[in-house]
Amino acid sequence: MGDVGVDASFWRGRRVLLTGNTGFKGSWMSLWLLEMGAAVTGLALEPPTSPSLYALAGLGDAVVQHTLDIRDADGVAGVVRESRPEVVIHMAAQPLVRRSFVEPRETYEVNVMGTVNLFEAVRLHGTGVRVIINVTSDKCYENREWEWGYREDEAMGGYDPYSNSKGCSELVTSAYRSSFFSDADGPRLASARAGNVIGGGDWGEDRLIPDIMRGALAGAPVDIRRPDAIRPWQHVLNPLSGYLELAQALWSDPAFATGFNFGPADTDAQPVAHIVDRLSALWPDAIDWRIDPGPHPHEATWLKLDSSRARARLGWNATWSLDQALDSIVEWYVALRDERDMAEI
Repeated sequence: MGDVGVDASFWRGRRVLLTGNTGFKGSWMSLWLLEMGAAVTGLALEPPTSPSLYALAGLGDAVVQHTLDIRDADGVAGVVRESRPEVVIHMAAQPLVRRSFVEPRETYEVNVMGTVNLFEAVRLHGTGVRVIINVTSDKCYENREWEWGYREDEAMGGYDPYSNSKGCSELVTSAYRSSFFSDADGPRLASARAGNVIGGGDWGEDRLIPDIMRGALAGAPVDIRRPDAIRPWQHVLNPLSGYLELAQALWSDPAFATGFNFGPADTDAQPVAHIVDRLSALWPDAIDWRIDPGPHPHEATWLKLDSSRARARLGWNATWSLDQALDSIVEWYVALRDERDMAEI
């Protein structure tokens, strides 16, 4: 397709069903879609945190909201019938590795059967659906602690229940694509894999940026688990642009019905300690951090994506560097501290 980018004219008036829209990524995606004039229907639980970007940005008044658990198959089917979407973007998930050790059953129910429920709803009731994007995770791959990035045809796997459930969601996607969504005139199904997205408005538990910003706002010390762990950090708007570009491409060409990685530049795969030190330097006041001795459940030390397919076939690139992302995060939370209009921010 070449370097098309996100085409606002494609989304103007487009009926979009967005699951998980009350979460961090889902709220940013809602804001972007609404700005382009899309008609957004949300399917999600109440915002998972308080405060939340969803509430601060006033999204409850801007989308057609269905407060519903993705595990409710009949409810999901009803939303698909009622909203008659043209594009479905699936972001609803149990997104936390550490929580998956405590609640493995819920993690699989949400991340695997929730995906099945949505696909079934589209299969049986999705007249008019042309594009489905299933957003999974960079952790869907069988992590061998390689120093090079994973490509889309690498084996699915996952040590912990969260990562494994995302690998399972990818396998479900492949099976439904082959079995039910192979007709070029029917729904076209692709998956998008990104991880360690960061940005303003994230209050997720056991996540690095929210932990640091909570400590910074409260003037409290921050406990850091794995300062040596290397992750492919990127601002949330980078992968969201990839999801939108993938949906545009898939609308025009069923050849895009496959998996795509959306990761940052190699130089932005940095250890946790780098992020902490950089945010400490940017924040107006001192940030005191210390190593949390644990014990902690298993987490991979090294994880990186190869996004060559997205660059070659979509013309996609991660626009914001890690430095720009961290600058914008500090700007966002300083504005929050100063009680500015966060919908405007």
